[in-house]
Amino acid sequence: MCKIHEDFMLEAIRLSKENIDNGGGPFGAVIVKDGKIIAKGVNKVTKNNDPTAHAEVTAIREAAKVLNNFDLTGCDIYTSCEPCPMCLGAIYWSHLNKIYFGNTKNDAKNIGFDDAFIYDEIMIPIEKRHLPTIQILPDKAIEAFVKWENKDDKIEY
Repeated sequence: MCKIHEDFMLEAIRLSKENIDNGGGPFGAVIVKDGKIIAKGVNKVTKNNDPTAHAEVTAIREAAKVLNNFDLTGCDIYTSCEPCPMCLGAIYWSHLNKIYFGNTKNDAKNIGFDDAFIYDEIMIPIEKRHLPTIQILPDKAIEAFVKWENKDDKIEY
């Protein structure tokens, strides 16, 4: 592995350790564009009372502000741990080019951060999931999709 990749990963790891001392979870991430760190993120779930404030998501939010764009094509993310399903979704939606990670999801599971149940739930038919998921008013909801589909000046993402 190239030294520059190691330096970026070391920064994500440093952030993860520092975050523990600052009352956050043991996760850190950096986003890199053109060989430079443009954004950093740490886990702020308990600090901000925000279940979506994972390190990767906070880094993505910061990078989008820095670039003034929701599309992070051309950027890579270095994260101290393999992304959870939510973060992985955010990474795909933001169009990051590549993910580099340190700890595995099994390492995270071993210290109490187990997201296997989410991966399992995704594979279960909606009507059999543990969290009741009920479709209502689909004929009304589809109206927004039709309106979007017919919008001439939409910004696709």
